[in-house]
Amino acid sequence: MIASANNPVLVADVGGTNLNLALLAPEEGRFRLLRKARFSTQDERSLLDPIRRFLAASPALQPGRACFSAAGPVLQRCIRLTNAPWDIDGAALERELGIPVHLVNDFIALSCGVIQLDLTDPRQVTPLPHGDGSLPAADPRGLALVVGAGTGLGVGFITRTAQGTRAFPSEGGHIGLPLFDAETLALWQYLQEGLPGPPGAEMAVSGMGIGHLFRFLLDSGRVARTPETAAILALPVADQPAAISAQATANPACARTMALFVDLYARVCAELCAAFLPTGGLFLAGGIAAKNREHFLNEGRFMARFERNYRAHLDGLTRATPVYLVHDYDLSLYGAAHAPDCTS
Repeated sequence: MIASANNPVLVADVGGTNLNLALLAPEEGRFRLLRKARFSTQDERSLLDPIRRFLAASPALQPGRACFSAAGPVLQRCIRLTNAPWDIDGAALERELGIPVHLVNDFIALSCGVIQLDLTDPRQVTPLPHGDGSLPAADPRGLALVVGAGTGLGVGFITRTAQGTRAFPSEGGHIGLPLFDAETLALWQYLQEGLPGPPGAEMAVSGMGIGHLFRFLLDSGRVARTPETAAILALPVADQPAAISAQATANPACARTMALFVDLYARVCAELCAAFLPTGGLFLAGGIAAKNREHFLNEGRFMARFERNYRAHLDGLTRATPVYLVHDYDLSLYGAAHAPDCTS
């Protein structure tokens, strides 16, 4: 069935914290938002229950097809969620909903959304100036890299060839935790305790990572415990990252946490750039970047760490890489609607 305003596309972005649903109608090669709603992933027992409630609220808008994206690999039309207590079965959803259902990794959807961005529109992206003030232009034919910290850390990439533009997922969020000074070495040792192997980047560069960094700084005595830090630690774990970010301008422990988070984010991106060579741009996507632009931009913090490498040619690589901070938190919803066209 061809999607239209009367038979829109049903899309979902299922993260470890939030489950976002939307109905989108095609419009001149793009998609227009008709309706969206947010649910708590942790409070739901499956994807089907919130979908039924969402569609029941708009009986005149019944979808003709669906594309659902989630944090986890797609295997045999199923996604085992990496940060949630339930899984997604595409075949079962197709039977229950009576429409074609397409499943993609969440960073496939986000990458498909990045393809649609207008890089000249400041409402969509902020180019991050390099240390020398330059803003390199993205090569429209080059590979683009998408790195996004949310509940976890995701990595995707986009290729442009004569056969078309294609988006691919990766498990790059699980590369090793980068080390660059005595403090990050101490952090590595702190996070490694009790693990069967070395800690991955996601343990620090993610929403849960912000909580890990905060507790590391407190437990190691690098920042002082105060009534404010005790109040943050008393919150549910899922609520702590937002509280830490919100108090970063007033609380020294929160400020130090966010500074270390941005430093580690930058080093993860620098190491991924060495592997992917993203002349088409590095895109900082996901909820944390979109909501915390000031921490990346203030005093050029992200770029200062991103451009500091152990070899001169790597300095040249990172200094030539266009870097964009993506604003639209709903980008993955639009990307999910486009996903069947840029993954086939």
